[in-house]
Amino acid sequence: MRRILVIGAAGQIGSELVPFLRNKYGNGNVIATGRKTPLPDVIKNSGPVIYLDALEKNRLSEVLYEYEIDTIYHMASILSATGEKIPQTAWDININGLINVLEVGRSYKVDKIIWPSSIAAFGPTTPRENTPNITVLQPTTMYGITKVAGELLAEYYYKKYDLDVRSMRLPGIISSETLPGGGTTDYAVEIFYEAIKNNKYTCFLREDTVLPMMYQPDCLKCMVDLLEADNSKLKRRVYNITGMSFSAGEIAAEIKKHIPDFEIDYKPDFRQEIADSWPKSIDDSLAREEWGWNPTYDLSSMTKDMIEILSKRLIK
Repeated sequence: MRRILVIGAAGQIGSELVPFLRNKYGNGNVIATGRKTPLPDVIKNSGPVIYLDALEKNRLSEVLYEYEIDTIYHMASILSATGEKIPQTAWDININGLINVLEVGRSYKVDKIIWPSSIAAFGPTTPRENTPNITVLQPTTMYGITKVAGELLAEYYYKKYDLDVRSMRLPGIISSETLPGGGTTDYAVEIFYEAIKNNKYTCFLREDTVLPMMYQPDCLKCMVDLLEADNSKLKRRVYNITGMSFSAGEIAAEIKKHIPDFEIDYKPDFRQEIADSWPKSIDDSLAREEWGWNPTYDLSSMTKDMIEILSKRLIK
């Protein structure tokens, strides 16, 4: 049975990833770590929880030794929109934190490290339609720059030290359980809350802005599928993955099928420029071929599920 450390367990993905992993690998075998953001009760009450800052390398070493860790999910990151406000901090946390994880993982010979990259690794010179796995990587945000650097580090540590680092370029993640945390695709979560609570939403992107997205259940499935994939079948360390692509106008129209009175207006801000530098659709055929990636949800089924779950929670 694996002994798993989840760094960044309070984030949008980490807060749901921990219970998902505990359900599969056992509560006591998944150690959740937090720093500033409080961890949800479902995490605190179901298994080991410790304070950990990935920038504190010595403490990270102690944790790996004390808990006999063989698998690391390194989820701690400053996202795109927030990263443009504090770029030096984004570099420090995103890159120096990752290097610490890689170095300590190498020293303790951990079995696998999962570290998510992002579509932010792409840029305006990347083909925007059906973006291939191997392509130009010239991002225009600090977040994207850290993701490109991280991808190169993953390849480097695998080739030089035989450290099994695996990564997926995540699109925008839509969750019914956790609020977004400073990303350019946050509107696709916010819109559901505002539609249900207030029947209206002001979107910070243009109506015709198309971006790749994924529903959280598919994201969690991806995290485990890549971890458990046979390494002999993997021909690279970083994979494109996606669930669906839609515009802000298209998700609004889908929501109106369930909430006919819903109204939306559009007031693009600085995040529009970031979105315009990212792909509209992703080619994830290599992930499908090499480790069987196959998402379950499309726009219609995701919208229906989000509204059902959030309506029960928000309308009381």
